[in-house]
Amino acid sequence: MKFPQLFIALAVAGAFLSTSASAEVKVGFTGALSGPAAGLGQDQYDGFMLALEKLGGTLGGQPTIVIKEDDQVKPEVGLQVTRKLIDKDKVDAIVGLGYTNVLMAVLPQILQSGTVAIATNSGPLALSGAGCKPNVFSLAWQSDGPAEAMGVFAQQKKYGKVYLMAPNYQAGKEMLAGFKRFYKGKVVEEVYTPLNQTDYSAEIAQLQAAGADAVFVFYPGGMGINFVKQMRQAGMMGKLPLLSVFTVDGTTLPALKGLAEGVISGAMWDASMENPAGRKFAYDFAKKYNRTPSLYAAAGYDAANLLNAAVTRVKGKTSDKAAFAAAVKAAGKEFTSVRGPFRFNTNNMPIQNYYAFQATKVGDQVEMKQLGIPLPEHKDAYYTACQSK
Repeated sequence: MKFPQLFIALAVAGAFLSTSASAEVKVGFTGALSGPAAGLGQDQYDGFMLALEKLGGTLGGQPTIVIKEDDQVKPEVGLQVTRKLIDKDKVDAIVGLGYTNVLMAVLPQILQSGTVAIATNSGPLALSGAGCKPNVFSLAWQSDGPAEAMGVFAQQKKYGKVYLMAPNYQAGKEMLAGFKRFYKGKVVEEVYTPLNQTDYSAEIAQLQAAGADAVFVFYPGGMGINFVKQMRQAGMMGKLPLLSVFTVDGTTLPALKGLAEGVISGAMWDASMENPAGRKFAYDFAKKYNRTPSLYAAAGYDAANLLNAAVTRVKGKTSDKAAFAAAVKAAGKEFTSVRGPFRFNTNNMPIQNYYAFQATKVGDQVEMKQLGIPLPEHKDAYYTACQSK
């Protein structure tokens, strides 16, 4: 396998380099950078690199190298690139870590090495309760969280019967479980489709005949684009409320445009939010990359700022892995997140707001409009089982 060249982010004055006694910081980035999910991984990486650029190419004042790897949403590829990052490149931290299936596959390597790992695209149940680990963090969401917010939203809207759909893998099952935790109405059907399926016509036909008051889905990336398009083609949009997580966001809205109008999404961030840090990030990201950032980009951006605070805490000395992990934990309540309130819970999962957004026409464009905060500063359902401090 060919591995990409090191991307060296060293926008640092020469005088600083000549006087600094500390070694450079190495960060490995892994994520989906090819295939239907490539937009998600690229947004995380671009968000991270934008923040690093604004930090002068440094973390905690130390020159920083970022090594980018594509896991292709394949656990076996994730294992290969993670092994390389840990054993050959000897990174101080790994950011990204892809889909849940990849994260769980590489977890043993991360735990054995003690390397700090910051997931910007997942927060599985296996790491949320008794399985929590002191060096593994989610800067994205505990998997249930966004879906729990949609469960609350459906309850508030008094939808008596809801149809549920998701891909048949760990995160899909956890999303639907999260929705059901707060939704007290009737689940008409719970359908799991193959991961990366592209044709949903049969499932949509079943949905049409089900007599549901609303449908809740988790279809990220290309899956979400195809699902929404096919719902529109079937004449279901506007007739049946479509609640979702990771289906209509900054990565899919450019492709869907007006087709997404009306879709309601649960998320921890969107470019339409009106907090100062979020507005500044959205402006800077759009200026640099000529596109609107997604929540994945926001998580990547936050990851660089979190690491900056943690490296500052240990004065650039990242070789003590346990001390560095403790610094990351403490930095969770010190850095300014673009999403608003943020801190790590005892299980290293986020305590944060989960918002409801709706794709809404604004002139000739479709933008996400914030409807409310179904779950403010929400703690996941599993943290009390975590013994890691």
